[in-house]
Amino acid sequence: MEQLGVFLVLIFVIVINLVIAQDLNPYHYIIKGFVRKNFKCVQEHRYDEVLIGVSDKQLEHTFAGDNCLGGTRRDKESLKRWFERVGIVLPDLQFEITDIQVKGTPAKTLVVARWNATCDLLNGDPYLNKGVHFITLKWGKAVKFDVYEDTQTVSHGLEVQFKAGITEAKAPKIES
Repeated sequence: MEQLGVFLVLIFVIVINLVIAQDLNPYHYIIKGFVRKNFKCVQEHRYDEVLIGVSDKQLEHTFAGDNCLGGTRRDKESLKRWFERVGIVLPDLQFEITDIQVKGTPAKTLVVARWNATCDLLNGDPYLNKGVHFITLKWGKAVKFDVYEDTQTVSHGLEVQFKAGITEAKAPKIES
């Protein structure tokens, strides 16, 4: 009987190691789905749905670049205005998620999401930018976003949109 207990523990350890090695962690799988859903909400201008997953108590959202989208926001109201601005200046923006990596536990989770962002600018030129989000979650709520992209591509796209009549593309940064 004792040998059966040792055998079952050994099988359990092997199965757990296989699950970890194959990235079959159910929590990580759920988080990857959550991230994909939120990128889809952004491209569909459903920002309130994204904000449900953002912490009310602790927030830092940083977008690289010296343009109307750059800067750091530390409250949900500013983050909502920032999302709305994205929807104004790049209204048809689409995301293709190319990779999502998840590390950690519900107490502190790091998500790395790589993406391609595309749209047609108002002058007819295509917009393509590659970037990455580093997102920190605590107990299911996003507390930190560090967004890195080709800032020259963003600034050029915003300049084109401004020349086509979208004045918001030259507005001051939304920071808090």
